[in-house]
Amino acid sequence: MNGEEEFFDAVTEANQRVTGVIHVDTSKSNGIGKVGERPPQENGIQKHRTSLPAPMFTRSDFSVWSILKKCIGLELSKITMPIAFNEPLSFLQRITEYMEHVYLVHKASCQPQPLERMQSVAAFAVSAVASQWERTGKPFNPLLGETYELTREDLGFRFISEQVSHHPPVSAFYSEGLHQDFLFHGSIYPKLKFWGKSVEAEPRGTITLELLKHNEAYTWTNPTCCVHNVIIGKLWIEQYGTVEIVNHRTGDKCVLHFKPCGLFGKELHKVEGYIQDKNKKKLFMIYGKWTECLWGLDPAAYESFKKQERRTDSLRKTKLDDCPEKADGDVVDAVPEAQETVQVIPGSKLLWRVNTRPPNSAQMYNFTSFTVSLNELETGMEKILAPTDCRLRPDIRGMENGNMDLASQEKERLEEKQREARRERAREEAEWQTRWFHRGSNPYTGTPDWLYVGGYFERDFSGCPDIY
Repeated sequence: MNGEEEFFDAVTEANQRVTGVIHVDTSKSNGIGKVGERPPQENGIQKHRTSLPAPMFTRSDFSVWSILKKCIGLELSKITMPIAFNEPLSFLQRITEYMEHVYLVHKASCQPQPLERMQSVAAFAVSAVASQWERTGKPFNPLLGETYELTREDLGFRFISEQVSHHPPVSAFYSEGLHQDFLFHGSIYPKLKFWGKSVEAEPRGTITLELLKHNEAYTWTNPTCCVHNVIIGKLWIEQYGTVEIVNHRTGDKCVLHFKPCGLFGKELHKVEGYIQDKNKKKLFMIYGKWTECLWGLDPAAYESFKKQERRTDSLRKTKLDDCPEKADGDVVDAVPEAQETVQVIPGSKLLWRVNTRPPNSAQMYNFTSFTVSLNELETGMEKILAPTDCRLRPDIRGMENGNMDLASQEKERLEEKQREARRERAREEAEWQTRWFHRGSNPYTGTPDWLYVGGYFERDFSGCPDIY
């Protein structure tokens, strides 16, 4: 509360500067873009929209320094940020993007051998962060009690998430295969920090995938994401850190290293790792880029190739040492030059390749085709959804429609309504009660987690809070 109040005035002033950037006719927009009206339908294979109702606004004239200069080293989830930072999605919808390449989970379930299943699970874990490439907009912070559901019969899953805590912010999710082949669940509470030139999102919380046919459970956490040049210069993103995926039945483990950018950007977007058995014997090597693809092959062939590569790098380094050094830039983090695509080692097998983004992605916050459909609101769908579903948030809907005045006003109204509700609970000494998840322990790691209690898809939404 103290952090929010300290920056509230500055944020209000900043929001006033960005309103009115785009004025479009949204009177006919119902959230389905140009596709037109369709009958109300909870599930089903259908044609989803391919564009947003309005293009994104430009951030080039907006100075964020007036806000962020007071935030260095602070946890950003406690600071009310201006709408210019955002993209028209809630963080709950951003989590749902894990499911874009869910075919990898179905593939893992059909594999007869545990090594092959781990390969597909590892590919799924990497694919889950692929949509973040060039996504420099911040999703809206979910309101306490906010929910999001998605059922895709064409992709074979349904998904539900809930914002179960506000300070600290915790988002819980649960997904299941429509053919009873998997369960996918977890709770996410990222720590966002501003470090002067960059914003770092450190992941917290365990992700669990259960393959029901094989009685197997896999757990992992996501890598750290960093957005560079938030004050000046071109924004760019990198993911770094080590991700360990554990098969709790067999003891197999996949260790994936998301490489930091490195000198001259050589390591940008790279992922390297291996699968080992319970005795730590390496069974399979994995390499690629989280923005592009993932390959794998036998450890002996991989090591032979890397040995030759190290000899080549040694010769190149000797030549570089003879060149004069460049001065370090003090103003911006230089955008690494894009390296050549992944060099495929002979004998490798393709584990995953990213979906091609739509041609107008740059005008749609760099959304993927899957992401474009997440906030779609079909005619009559509001009668089926929970009243807490993010599709019904007026600030996100306003921003998606290009109405920045409405989006800014609604964002401030919703945040003040949430503060007043918190003050009211404090006066009555009442605790917030979650609806679809409860606090507990992860059944495989023993770490704190939020577990789905069931019942959402029975659609009894009586007693849902009025948060909008």
